[in-house]
Amino acid sequence: MKFWKKMKDGGAESTVTGYWLIEAKSLFSVVLIKFEGKSREAFHEHAFNCWNWLLKGQLFETITEDPVQEAWTMKANRVKIYNPSWKPFFIGRNRFHKVDSTVPTSWVLSFRGPWAKTWREYLPLENRVRTLTHGRKEV
Repeated sequence: MKFWKKMKDGGAESTVTGYWLIEAKSLFSVVLIKFEGKSREAFHEHAFNCWNWLLKGQLFETITEDPVQEAWTMKANRVKIYNPSWKPFFIGRNRFHKVDSTVPTSWVLSFRGPWAKTWREYLPLENRVRTLTHGRKEV
């Protein structure tokens, strides 16, 4: 369980910083997320479903088909652009995506549900999918 913790969100190589108000992985998490420019070159799904409010900045989300079930092609990518709004946006745990800030800094308030035991990420530079578990350990 985390309270008032600051750390990278998405591993040590991530350009995204999380400020956890609370994290109880079996129940829920509330985190303030700071995006700074482009994220690392990895598409990922989440271990959780989440509702998000973009408070400041602009986000560019690239969504792709599941690389395990579909042939990886750039044609499969879709793009969503998020601007600050009172209306939250939902990201399901099985959405393979990559999120970048189109401005130097964007802030998101995220309410995350319970964590699944595993999730996956696709590393396009290595052309491989890996399955992760808590602590970002590869299984």
